Amino acid sequence: MNPLAHDLQVGTFVKTCAPQIIEILGRSGLDFAVLDAEHAPFDRMALDLALMAGLAVRWPLYVRVSDQQPATLLNVLDLGAAGVLVPHVDSAQQATDVVARTRYLGGERGYSGSPRSSGYGAVRMRDALAAGARSFVMCQIESGAGVDACAQIAAVDGVDGVFIGRADLALSMGLDDSQHPQVLQATQHVIRAGLDAGKRVGMFVGSLAERSQYVAQGVSWFVHGSDQALLRQGAQAVARTASSA
Repeated sequence: MNPLAHDLQVGTFVKTCAPQIIEILGRSGLDFAVLDAEHAPFDRMALDLALMAGLAVRWPLYVRVSDQQPATLLNVLDLGAAGVLVPHVDSAQQATDVVARTRYLGGERGYSGSPRSSGYGAVRMRDALAAGARSFVMCQIESGAGVDACAQIAAVDGVDGVFIGRADLALSMGLDDSQHPQVLQATQHVIRAGLDAGKRVGMFVGSLAERSQYVAQGVSWFVHGSDQALLRQGAQAVARTASSA
């Protein structure tokens, strides 16, 4: 498969629990956002409001969940998330379990016609089940064990892609530098495994130069910075302009 066959998609992390952030960024031209329920204070109500705002501006929102538990995955998908970014997937069995917990037919996800994902009862069960089968599943590889098993993880039916978490990957190696040569070598291994399986490969990047570097290698799903970083960078740019005037 052509490693560049997947269309390039660029989004950002959202770490601020305010639906107005979604309204603003949803009109920015970014392809998507990931609500960071792992490292930001998103409870179920905050996720509900953010996902409602995403629906209002027709902007796909994914959720980086805090864990792999069935209730966690069911809740965010019932609220209308387009899919999930699942941290700390270390084996094909974990990936298989995650997929099963996001699927109705042939899986473990419980069905209700009442949540947003089912149109609050307005969507036929058959159509809601079909929509559920399209929920996007991205498995985050961020440990030595995950790197070793990444080819098997990417090969799991229902896994749409693998996402490289370089910070925790560095920690798992006893390192404090996500750009360490060992981390970069592992990154290359995961990229090759994902592309060989015909799946998307995703990464977090902090600059356009870094993004361009990995686009050339076939990475096609980028989480570029965060709402916090974009706010800080914009403010700093204004401050520098003011100080030089």
